[in-house]
Amino acid sequence: MSFLPTEVFPVIVPTRSSLKSFNFYIVKNEDGLSLIDAGVNTTKCWEFFNQALEDHGFTLDDFDQIILTHNHEDHVGLVDRIVAQHDIPVYVPERSIHRLKRDRSFFQMRIEFFAELYKEMGCGEAGERQVEKLKEAVQYHEEKKLHAELTAIGPDTFSTLTPVETPGHSPDHMIFHSSSEKMIFGGDLLLKHISSNALVEPDRKGNRIRTVLEHERSLERCAALDADVVYAGHGELIRDHRELIEKRLHGIQRKANRILKQIQSGIHTASELAQTMYQDKYEIQFSLVMSEIIGHLDYLEAHGKVEKEKRDGVCYYSSIN
Repeated sequence: MSFLPTEVFPVIVPTRSSLKSFNFYIVKNEDGLSLIDAGVNTTKCWEFFNQALEDHGFTLDDFDQIILTHNHEDHVGLVDRIVAQHDIPVYVPERSIHRLKRDRSFFQMRIEFFAELYKEMGCGEAGERQVEKLKEAVQYHEEKKLHAELTAIGPDTFSTLTPVETPGHSPDHMIFHSSSEKMIFGGDLLLKHISSNALVEPDRKGNRIRTVLEHERSLERCAALDADVVYAGHGELIRDHRELIEKRLHGIQRKANRILKQIQSGIHTASELAQTMYQDKYEIQFSLVMSEIIGHLDYLEAHGKVEKEKRDGVCYYSSIN
């Protein structure tokens, strides 16, 4: 049997946001014709996708499967539209399924998780407002539920791509590596123009995931893979992934050290750190800012740089000399 080399046809949908673009990929190889990730659920994205099909001589009926890197809505948007017209398997990380199906018990637990977390981090009214937004978003989550049947990805699901678990940006994040052709489909693990946020989330049991630590390990795991190109979820393709990963790892250390210096100067709660370091963004991008601070505090604690003490339900951090 002759070897069928992998052909990759990017679908690049521009956006005015800092992400620059939503990227997903039509991939032709020995596994058949696959779609890796599925953009956002907008008319513009659907039109770009169909134009790409026409440009390369494909139709929806040619697809054999859809493969998702993680559960975020800018990577899964067109799944139901495609499957409604052409019923094909949708392969996802196992830890994506309860999120993509909008499991009610999980999302209710998630609200309770953040209510307690923001209290512990001293967020006061700002935290309470964010929890109210989460409660209001319950119906929105229900409307975003994927109706397609989802199949968990295993180690041998694909003949040409090796799935690699890379949690951090999201708990379920996965990349796909072709060792024979030295390529990685990287989702949001590594972006060329910005660093990926490691968003604080609970696991299925409601325990806080140390996301920055996980993201660091995932980047190191990716650096160990031999690749000439990383097909990223946003922005440009990446040709120097090890050099870029080294830059991102140094960025984690620099941010953690900045937070440590603030603690040494006398600021001791996560909320106070966030307000001091991010100012107006604390209110405008509250959940992102608190994820950054909490994740890096976990990082500092794990590396023996800080310790915390809970007083009246609030965690106070101090440096370890």
